[in-house]
Amino acid sequence: MTTREKSREKEKALQPRATSPMTSPWEEMEQWFNEFGRRGWLHPFTRDWPTQELESMAPFEGRTPRVDMIDRDNEIVIKAELPGVKKDDVEVTLSENTVTIRAHTLREEKEEKEEYYRREMSRGDFQRTLTLPSGVDDTKAKASFADGVLELTIPKMEKTSKRKVKVD
Repeated sequence: MTTREKSREKEKALQPRATSPMTSPWEEMEQWFNEFGRRGWLHPFTRDWPTQELESMAPFEGRTPRVDMIDRDNEIVIKAELPGVKKDDVEVTLSENTVTIRAHTLREEKEEKEEYYRREMSRGDFQRTLTLPSGVDDTKAKASFADGVLELTIPKMEKTSKRKVKVD
């Protein structure tokens, strides 16, 4: 990688990230501090490593997986990207007005060739709690996990019909 390409990568890393409408200012600030700590003075030797290599080492290190929440008429759908996570390592918890998604990864690589031996282990943990926009029926919630994407469908509580109230 040339000096010019490294310079572009550093500039790109310092650019503000696009945030979802559900990201609070505190979560955004935490992401900035994590990014600073990962690329800054806390880890001086990782500064010039390619981003892809860092992500392959630990799937959740220094970043938060993307989560989309879709508020439909009768249900709320939550989709979370959890790359490198197995179905058995995902836990979803529902409470009154929140949903918590937890995931864990453990990866180990071994390579042996004649006098060459390499072994790498990486771990990643993730937990995110989302506030739901309306009351839900948690007993009828359904979750599916395929190709690293968790999809959670939670039906809303039955709505009361709208009616006009006469103002006296």
